[in-house]
Amino acid sequence: MKITSAKFVKGVVGDDEILGNGIPQIAFIGRSNVGKSSVINSLTGVKDLARTSSFPGRTQEINLFLINTKFYLVDLPGYGYAKMSNAGRDAIAELISSYFFHSTYVQEKVVLIIDAVVGFTDKDLAMLRALEEHDKNIIIVVNKIDKLKKSELNKQLKKIGDMTMGHIIIPYSALKKIGIKELSKEMLS
Repeated sequence: MKITSAKFVKGVVGDDEILGNGIPQIAFIGRSNVGKSSVINSLTGVKDLARTSSFPGRTQEINLFLINTKFYLVDLPGYGYAKMSNAGRDAIAELISSYFFHSTYVQEKVVLIIDAVVGFTDKDLAMLRALEEHDKNIIIVVNKIDKLKKSELNKQLKKIGDMTMGHIIIPYSALKKIGIKELSKEMLS
């Protein structure tokens, strides 16, 4: 199945009846500045569907995009942005936690995006372990692979693979359009 249509539906902060309306959800989560919006835009083929910014922490609500009129792509705020106020960081953490772990919302899949250059941070590992504890169906996207030489990338992918206990790992570059078919296939299967 190919993504043929994508449209922004709504941004929500906290519980909202739209999240419980029975339309399947595929959630995207990652550290601030990991390129989540770029992944979403390249995946859907819609340039400005998710707003990109050089300013980390831009997304501060849960954004829902209706894909192929069949499922929601759920864009969660990035975690771990250091320059945000403590109250702002706490509000984002609570929003993410509430959506994934303290609600009845069911995600068909969760796409966890990791920076290929940085690898897993402590915050990434904490998110991965929390998702695992709650039996989420996780796909790991290693984004920005175009910034590494092949030998560096292979080392980084092995290291990430060793830390992820058999989850699907997709090397990705929004810039070079690498990994789009593989991610689409995993999301839609």
